[in-house]
Amino acid sequence: MSRLQVVSGKGGTGKTTVAAALALALATEGKRTLLVEVEGRQGIAQIFETEALPYEERKIAVAPGGGEVHALAIDTERALLDYLQMFYKLGSAGRALKKLGAIDFATTIAPGVRDVLLTGKACEAVRRKDRSGRFVYDYVVMDAPPTGRITRFLNVNDEVAGLAKIGPIHHQAQAVMRVLKSPETAVHLVALLEEMPVQETVDGIAELRAARLPVGRIIVNMVRPELLDAADLELVGAVTRSSVARSLSSAGLGGARRGGHAERLVDPLLAQAEEYAERYALEAEQRAALAEVDLPRHELPLLAEGMDLAGLYALAKELRAQGVS
Repeated sequence: MSRLQVVSGKGGTGKTTVAAALALALATEGKRTLLVEVEGRQGIAQIFETEALPYEERKIAVAPGGGEVHALAIDTERALLDYLQMFYKLGSAGRALKKLGAIDFATTIAPGVRDVLLTGKACEAVRRKDRSGRFVYDYVVMDAPPTGRITRFLNVNDEVAGLAKIGPIHHQAQAVMRVLKSPETAVHLVALLEEMPVQETVDGIAELRAARLPVGRIIVNMVRPELLDAADLELVGAVTRSSVARSLSSAGLGGARRGGHAERLVDPLLAQAEEYAERYALEAEQRAALAEVDLPRHELPLLAEGMDLAGLYALAKELRAQGVS
């Protein structure tokens, strides 16, 4: 399993939830995982039902088996100040630049600098070791930008490295790309079994592969339960109204006579069955489209009662059962 797990997906697919569940799954049996947020939405804090995350690594959950999940919401300004101190020893001068608005100016006119800072902080956590020489975190999970921006976000370090031929910025960008384009990294895409999310996932995989970034797995989220199998669905178009009414009557749902309770249930039931058959066919088409990209695929169930902390642990358990951790 790669040590840097990047999770992206079309907006609305639940990528932050999947990233959080993955972090819990990877932290099982005593492992330590760092869950990194780069978009400033505080989505991780909401999912784990905790207060807003500061710009520091903080333990937010304990996984089964005693593992720990730590979280970090990367702040671009703070990351740039850290960078200036690390490479240029600016110290208080860096803070003065912030007061003058130079930090906002730098990240606005050169948006690639912002992405270098965000990816660089995550890669630093991947490489960090303690005094005994062991990695501080077994895994780092990044809740990354959506699929439409993920390739540019991860590949921007190459662009910066091309602009800065020498010096700390060049070396930082090169060091980051060595991690991002190595087996240490895997980029997972979250999808739904719907046409637009699947198409964006397929396009995103093609872009990542063209940029030589390591694609990991497809995680299909919010999969609805299978109520009827293929054999049952074949009956939907062939069954007669009268036979359905008789079946309802025999099940104790009212007489089958015309206008009776069972009779009144027939049309709504047949309409629901037809709607389900259409959705079943659409989902089968989307699964086939995802199968064509030839990547491991996992499916997470739709939680009927909505997402809460218990549901998050249930999704993590499902990922472990499917061999993700």
